[in-house]
Amino acid sequence: MRRHNLALVLRQVAASESASRATVAARVGLTKATVSSLVEELRLAGLVIEHVPENQGRVGRPGGALALNPQGAAGVGVEVNVDYTAVCVADLTGAPRVRLTERADNRGRDAEETLHSAGRLAARACAAARRAGLSPVQVTLGVPGLVHDDKVLHAPNLDWRHIPAAELLVRGLGRQRLAVSVDNEANLAAIGEFQARPAGAGASFLYVSGEIGIGAGLMVDGTLFRGGGFAGEIGHVTVIPDGPECGCGARGCLERYAGQDALLEAAALDTVSATRLGSAPVATATAARAGGGPGRHALQDAPTEGSAPVERLAALAAEGDGAAVRALAVAGRALGVALSGAVNLLDPPEVVIGGIYARLAPWLVPTLQVQLHERVTSGRWRSDRLQVSGLGTEAAVRGAAGAGVQAILRDPSAYIDLTGPVL
Repeated sequence: MRRHNLALVLRQVAASESASRATVAARVGLTKATVSSLVEELRLAGLVIEHVPENQGRVGRPGGALALNPQGAAGVGVEVNVDYTAVCVADLTGAPRVRLTERADNRGRDAEETLHSAGRLAARACAAARRAGLSPVQVTLGVPGLVHDDKVLHAPNLDWRHIPAAELLVRGLGRQRLAVSVDNEANLAAIGEFQARPAGAGASFLYVSGEIGIGAGLMVDGTLFRGGGFAGEIGHVTVIPDGPECGCGARGCLERYAGQDALLEAAALDTVSATRLGSAPVATATAARAGGGPGRHALQDAPTEGSAPVERLAALAAEGDGAAVRALAVAGRALGVALSGAVNLLDPPEVVIGGIYARLAPWLVPTLQVQLHERVTSGRWRSDRLQVSGLGTEAAVRGAAGAGVQAILRDPSAYIDLTGPVL
């Protein structure tokens, strides 16, 4: 019962703005005395802070405003993709506080070596987070493949099969006492997109993540729809039945027309692994993003603007280069064919394109919209149903860090039992 009630109170604090103990008690249906005891336990554990106003001569204890502690527990997101590894540490409010990326061609690399390296990068990020006063406790790993029970069953673009990903990442983390879970990167990107949405924005949408591979996540009323466990593999939807062979073994998959490699090849650009995220893991201190404030900073890797092939593709398209414009038009049409089928089947209120598609949206969207208008029959398609993610290629790692935060909010007792009270 204590475990359930602690989670109930903590989630109510997270969902409220400056609620008092009495307000939380009224909302969760517990007595004021019970909630006061639970809040005190959460406060001593460093999960909740309480701003108590001055009494100003009034009788009794003034009601304090409760809030999540931005200097306490933290979630760690790790994304291993084909051409980079990224780590993000988010505080309990969801604000990213540490951000590191490392460019690497993981396609031909041994899975054990790749995950050990990712673990070491995550350990560096955790060390930086601790110096900033945070306590990393939960790691979520995102990979571009089919995941079950924290194992990667198949990741075609990494050439991984039956990889114990959580176990191998833990070895790379060294002596870090952190729980590790594994999920598909497109699922995590959809979660990241949802968590970054402003108040009042829709909680149901289809998110499409464009990288070297293409994945999708379906959010329904703020919850990720997983189907039988492997929903979202839109990159392997057939758009041309007798098209070129895909790495999955089928022919004519969407990925062969709208994946990063396919785009670069069609535009006659180098397909050497690199995305907009690719950079050496050089850290610099910058102001924290949304949710920050005085005294809070984010450690973020230094950008390398203009160094990635996707940036080059965008620059060529902006200049009107014929090959680049044609490549993007073909990709937009293929995306439209695949997405119109998904919209006809699922009828999501919105479709959000992210990953590299956010950067390439000015040239993808026109052809994509034409296909959606022509093919969607479940209702008249409106152009405003197609949205571009503001997170771009950061959605998956941000979602992974956010998933770690949500795990803490769902079960604060596990965190308290692991760390004990903050004295």
